[in-house]
Amino acid sequence: MSLTGNLAERLLQNLTVNVTHATLTTKYPGWNRTNQTPAFNRLYFIDGGEGKVIINGVVHYPRPGQLMIMPAGTTQTTETSPDNPYARYYCHFDARIGEWPLFHSAHKLYICEAADPAAARAVFREMISLFPSNSFHATLRIQAALLTLLAQCLEDGGYSNFMDELLLGGDQTKLAGVLNYIDERLSRQLEVEELAELVHLHPNYFIPYFKKYMGMPPMQYVQLKRMEFAKRQLSYTDFSISDIAEQVGMELAHFSKYFKKMTGVSPSAYRNSTKS
Repeated sequence: MSLTGNLAERLLQNLTVNVTHATLTTKYPGWNRTNQTPAFNRLYFIDGGEGKVIINGVVHYPRPGQLMIMPAGTTQTTETSPDNPYARYYCHFDARIGEWPLFHSAHKLYICEAADPAAARAVFREMISLFPSNSFHATLRIQAALLTLLAQCLEDGGYSNFMDELLLGGDQTKLAGVLNYIDERLSRQLEVEELAELVHLHPNYFIPYFKKYMGMPPMQYVQLKRMEFAKRQLSYTDFSISDIAEQVGMELAHFSKYFKKMTGVSPSAYRNSTKS
């Protein structure tokens, strides 16, 4: 896997999404806006009507059956016909990887022909019906609906390089190198100063820099990766527990104690549960 592919996989583990509004409307005046720069993302499914969208100066003419994502921070002008206004399912949402927005303001409008318009409509209807509820289960289903629609829009639109575009830049490339460095040295003692040196930062600056993208301090991330590796070894190999402790650079007693703290069970109990 490439460095950017590796980074994308890791970053998406820290993805958080939140829907702040969801509805269906066919009203004419409510969609005519000029040069707005909202702090939230908009996701639409167009179910009828005609109009246009201008994102950062680029004009688009969304058609019925299309999904589109209007990123936060973009300059947006939207118009629809008074005689044939858009029928539009939409939601406002936030999507972040750590403190990093998933859809950057420099990005374009993401728009596509929905491969299955009926499915997109049904997911939106579920989201809208659940939105008034503040129950735990409703929140989970709303988040799942949003992720389904985002994935559908990016997939049906052919935005296969979405994460590559997102990761282009010095900070992201440097971070990919740090993550790769950690992966290759889980059996070694790693210090925050060593990792900070890779990106030429003082540790006091490196720690918040790393946490911004990964959602946790660097040494906590190192321990998390060690435990993930240990789980795989316990599940799929016959290495002894002491061998696995050595493979993640830890003394047996410390490894057993830390593993139980992280998982709630001892390494041997974890192995037995995966073999049964």
